[in-house]
Amino acid sequence: MTLDFNFLIDTFFVALSGVPVALLITVVALLIASPIGFLLALTRINRIPILNQFSRVYVSFIRGTPVIVQIFIIYNSLPLILSALFEKFSIQMSVYDINPIWYAFIVFSLNTVAVLIEVFRSAISTVNKGQLEAALSIGLTNLQAFRRIIIPQTLVVALPNICTTTVNLIKATSLGYAMSLHEITLKAQVAANVGYNYVEAYIDIFLVYLIICSAVEHLFKWYEKRLTKYKIASA
Repeated sequence: MTLDFNFLIDTFFVALSGVPVALLITVVALLIASPIGFLLALTRINRIPILNQFSRVYVSFIRGTPVIVQIFIIYNSLPLILSALFEKFSIQMSVYDINPIWYAFIVFSLNTVAVLIEVFRSAISTVNKGQLEAALSIGLTNLQAFRRIIIPQTLVVALPNICTTTVNLIKATSLGYAMSLHEITLKAQVAANVGYNYVEAYIDIFLVYLIICSAVEHLFKWYEKRLTKYKIASA
């Protein structure tokens, strides 16, 4: 079997056109999941009743089930729930007209929250509690203490794991094809359907994700160097 290099080159740019969708899902999921994950991590550390148990069960459930299963559950069940609500409140809108990217935002945000809870929980635990007490003793509020002292040091420790989470999230967006989402994988597969050039299509998908993930890793390494001053301060 020989590779069709013309198709390989053409489809690479087709797959590349799906990058904005993959990155949009990644950014939105991180923006939604980061504050929620941080707050739920605090409930784990401080052992707040009910919320602590909820966080533990939530993390176990989400991390214990495949992302593709979560996609099928939400993508198939949420329209039924919305349809019932629309009918009950006489909302003249078809649930099937909703862009599937909204379902992707929900699925990947929920999944990322579970990961970041554990990332932040382990990172916050490394910060000496005496620093918070010292900040409060000089008149800072809890919010000021966290914003100026705790969070910067937490980011230094958590950044490598946040980088891994981001890279895994970008790769997980390839499952968006199950929601008919026009991201990298689906676009390459559709292009391959005409001449059955699936090997070339998957090579293109591999290369596109490799480029994106490598770029994200380098970006995080650059940002980690910028946070070195906090690492020195917390040493």
